Amino acid sequence: MRMEKIKHIFFDLDATLWDFEKNSQEALFEMFHHDKMNIKCGVDFETFHLEYKLINAELWRLYGLHEVTKEELRYQRFHKTFLHFNFENLDLAMHWADKYVFISPRKTNLINGAIDILEYLKPNYDLHIITNGFKEAQEIKFECCNLKPYFFEILISEELGVHKPHKRIFEIAQNLVNATHDECVMIGDSFESDVEGALNANWQAIYFNNFRALDTSRSHVKTINELSELKTFF
Repeated sequence: MRMEKIKHIFFDLDATLWDFEKNSQEALFEMFHHDKMNIKCGVDFETFHLEYKLINAELWRLYGLHEVTKEELRYQRFHKTFLHFNFENLDLAMHWADKYVFISPRKTNLINGAIDILEYLKPNYDLHIITNGFKEAQEIKFECCNLKPYFFEILISEELGVHKPHKRIFEIAQNLVNATHDECVMIGDSFESDVEGALNANWQAIYFNNFRALDTSRSHVKTINELSELKTFF
C-alpha cells in the first residue's frame, strides 16, 4: 500500500541506516584485546560484550529519563561492566569512554540496502534524520559514511534538549520542514522511540524490524524487515 500524501521521510540513524551493532562490536573488540581484558576480567569477548550491552541499554534508558547525564553514561557503561567481572579500574573506564567515542563513530558499516534505498527515495522525497545519539558522534558517522548529501535536515536530540519518543521533537521537525503531520513519516528500529513517538505526534510510521522481534501487538503497524521493502510504500 503506497503512502500517497507523504512528502517528508524521517529516518532514525543508529541500527536503521548506520549498523550500530556491528560498528560498536568491532570497536569494543579492538579495545578488549588491546587492553588484554580477557586476563583482567577473566572472560572471553563474547561474554564481556553481552554484559556490556545489557548495562549500556539500561543506562541509555535512564539517560532518556534524565536520570543519568551524558558524561555518566559514557564511562559508567564500562565501569559497571568491569565491576560485573570483579575488575575495578575507574581510570581505565574513563579512558575507554573517550576511546570508544573516537573509534566507534568512524566505523563505516551500514545496514544492508541503506545507500540503495536513499538513492531510490531522494529524487521524489525530502529526506531527514531524527536521532537520539550524541552530537559529536553522530556528526562523525555522517562524515565518514558520506551520508550528509542525502538529507535536508539532521535533528540530533542532544542539540534540541528533547529525545524521541517525546512528542515535542516531532513537532520541532515538522515545523522546521514546514509540513503538515500527514506529510511526514518516521522510519526506525525502535518501536517505542520511533514508531510510538511518531504516532503520538499524528505522523505515520514504519517499523524497521531489524532484529526480527516477534510481537503480535505490533501487527497493526506498517513493518519492514529489510530496507528494500520501503519500495512497496514509496
